[in-house]
Amino acid sequence: MPDAQTSLAADSTTTTEAPTNVAADQLRLFIERIERLEEERKSMSDDINDVYAEAKSQGFDARTMRELVKLRKMEKNARDERDALLETYRSALGMA
Repeated sequence: MPDAQTSLAADSTTTTEAPTNVAADQLRLFIERIERLEEERKSMSDDINDVYAEAKSQGFDARTMRELVKLRKMEKNARDERDALLETYRSALGMA
């Protein structure tokens, strides 16, 4: 018959393993979710590049389109400040 100390040691091992297994399972699930999302992001990025390529094949400038997409994401006041600063710099360089 096992003594009290051996029994206690067995109980503590079981108790410590359970949280470790749970943490490992949670970590694995987080990693798998991140991997799936990264795969989706890559797929979306490929789709976006396909749209730019299609637009380019029809005569549009993909670089300018990327700039327009970036500008449309900006708040109006931030875009206005950027435009004013660009104009100031162009003027200073004699490009106006």
